[in-house]
Amino acid sequence: MAKSKQSRLSKVVRESFGLLPDGAASEIVTLRGDNGFEARIMTYGAALQSIFAPDRAGRIADVILGRDDLEGYVAVRRFLGATIGRYANRIANGAFDLDGTRVRLSANDGDNTLHGGVEGFDRKNWTLTAIGESPAPFVTLSYVSQDGEEGYPGRLHASITFSISGGMDLSVTFSAETDKSTIVNLTNHSFFNLAGVEAGGGGILDHHLAIAADSYLPVSAAGIPLGAPREVDGTPFDFRNPHRVGVRLRDVNEQLRIRQGYDHNFCLRGGATSAPRLAARLEDARSGRVLELLTDQPGIQFYSGNFLDGAVIGKYGRVHRQYDALCLEPQAYPDAPNRPDYPPARLDPGQIYLHTSLYRFSAK
Repeated sequence: MAKSKQSRLSKVVRESFGLLPDGAASEIVTLRGDNGFEARIMTYGAALQSIFAPDRAGRIADVILGRDDLEGYVAVRRFLGATIGRYANRIANGAFDLDGTRVRLSANDGDNTLHGGVEGFDRKNWTLTAIGESPAPFVTLSYVSQDGEEGYPGRLHASITFSISGGMDLSVTFSAETDKSTIVNLTNHSFFNLAGVEAGGGGILDHHLAIAADSYLPVSAAGIPLGAPREVDGTPFDFRNPHRVGVRLRDVNEQLRIRQGYDHNFCLRGGATSAPRLAARLEDARSGRVLELLTDQPGIQFYSGNFLDGAVIGKYGRVHRQYDALCLEPQAYPDAPNRPDYPPARLDPGQIYLHTSLYRFSAK
């Protein structure tokens, strides 16, 4: 999608982005920072459709996967840039116990529930509730999830504010309140390739990645955590010091084999924190683009794009193939509602769910 003349004149631009099958209007909002940095947010799925960032020479490129039009997002569910909820990642057997009651959810990943169920938050057209340029370019979207939606208890009021600060810092703040005890785990599911997604500059296997985690969660072939965290020391999951994503991807390792690469929760040092701290750093040496991810969440799901299978044609006519992009999803641990030994993901009436993550872009 080419940049509009209007987007070069204003820090915030609001435009139509087509009609949904039920006739509802979708919109897209562009937020502008410095040096050509832009983020485009759709009301459908509260999704990031594009992020434009400069390289070391000032050349601008789009660094996340997406589709050119609304019809593409509606036709094929791939979570591209989307807000995930009511519970990101997987819940085993589509069920959990809450205060002595067995809660059954919609199963959409075999016997398990993935990313909220059959019609998660990524399939909803969020309401644009606020927009402005002060104190920084921002947009706020909201959605009300009714009691029993996809099986989740409680009427949940969720909101997200995307804002740009510091020139090339994209802040994403989630909040939610409920009228009945429930579980909540919201995240953003952007697929990053810092080389740029429009020019076919290669996949992400040569990107250098560091994750501030001493342990990770081994999973079953279905992606369900097997139990307690396992130390990363001496394994292909050791990203405590930065190295190429692909350097150990072909190692003889059962966890890599069953998921065709990385698709695991990394347990961040210190667990959940009161303020975002540096959790991961991604760098593309060729362009010099750097992404630092700061979050207050206890975990990050690192997904190396293993199941991008060429079935989707994305923006710029590019086909999405294996390892073309990767995800770094800040969140609670997968299957936490069934694991009392994991950090809790419960929300009760009178409490406020808060999650802030900061995507800090620069050029080395």
